Amino acid sequence: MATTPKLRILLTKVGMDGHDRGIKVIARTLRDAGHEVIYMGRRQTPEGIARAAAHEDADVVGVSVLSGTHASVARSVVAALREAGLDTPVVMGGTILHREIPDLKEAGVATVFPVATKLAVIEEWFAELAEKLDDAALS
Repeated sequence: MATTPKLRILLTKVGMDGHDRGIKVIARTLRDAGHEVIYMGRRQTPEGIARAAAHEDADVVGVSVLSGTHASVARSVVAALREAGLDTPVVMGGTILHREIPDLKEAGVATVFPVATKLAVIEEWFAELAEKLDDAALS
């Protein structure tokens, strides 16, 4: 019987953005779906996130932003990961307008979950990523 592949997911908040209720809900949802979730907490730096992603061998980094700084946070986190030699996908969630999503993806963000995204949609995206990574590992 085949098992469903699981991910190591690093979740975090950057800078002074202190609102963390949403990311804690996401952490629990993904954990309950069987993924290994590492929540770094609030007030992290992009460089610290990159170090943690390398140390934890994270499959994906999720960043929650409710402060309106998502464009600069996206560029900083993606750059820090790349400077550390990691190609770890970055996902973002929070108070992000739909019209801002193309710019975030251009900055290197894999996908964006704006406020009010259904938990089932988020869970499905991570399950699909797990399948893709599992298929790539078997190739």
